[in-house]
Amino acid sequence: MCAERRATPRRRHQGGFTLIEAIVAIVVIGVALAGLLLAVNASVRGSADPVLQRQLLAVAQQYMEEVQLQPWAPAANGAPAGCARDTFNDLLDYHGYSGSVCAVDGTAIAALAGTTVSISVADGTLGGVAAARRITVTVARGGQSITLTGWRTDHAS
Repeated sequence: MCAERRATPRRRHQGGFTLIEAIVAIVVIGVALAGLLLAVNASVRGSADPVLQRQLLAVAQQYMEEVQLQPWAPAANGAPAGCARDTFNDLLDYHGYSGSVCAVDGTAIAALAGTTVSISVADGTLGGVAAARRITVTVARGGQSITLTGWRTDHAS
């Protein structure tokens, strides 16, 4: 008795992914990309900050120089109201000045819309010089601000 053996075809193991594996891979890749995009977004959003800081510094320096170049006044004589500074005739006229950044004649500067400035001038003593005034200029925009402090003395007294 010879039994004939019939050759059974072997099953080939097919390579590939199951549906579950594909879904898990898509979810993992999606989470990784979301994390990467959050990091890139944070760095791109903060990349303009140095430019804004430089702009605020330039505006603050301009105002500081403008104030320091004014003549000394023994007492305040009433500063004009508004943005225009072309009628300011002494150092104390700038005390309490605040508002939007504008040209000396009061013309609005479109590129600096949303930027504010405030100036304080206070009596002080600087290195034994009694006739000194401390000038503080603060410029702000978009949650960032820069404050400069300078001094002006009455060299004539």
